[in-house]
Amino acid sequence: MAYVTAPDRTTARDIARAVVDQRLAACANLWPVESVYRWHGKREETNEFVIVFKTRAVLLPKLIGEVRRLHPSEVPCIVSYRMGAALDEYLDWIDAETVQR
Repeated sequence: MAYVTAPDRTTARDIARAVVDQRLAACANLWPVESVYRWHGKREETNEFVIVFKTRAVLLPKLIGEVRRLHPSEVPCIVSYRMGAALDEYLDWIDAETVQR
């Protein structure tokens, strides 16, 4: 899975659509969040959108590259983590809906 933040709903949707259309992820969930973080030595507070992608580990480098290409931020939040135990049929669906290479 990959966790990405975007500065607004439009950007999040554009990134999600591009990644899913390229079959780098089977699904993208988007939701609004408030973020508090440090940037260039000072505290920032902003509203953002989170994107959680469901994908396969082998596709993460390409997914990260595509998000980086599309993302407007200097250093976007793009992190991944292993999916834990899941319904076998759901994992089969992710496999079927993503690029097979």
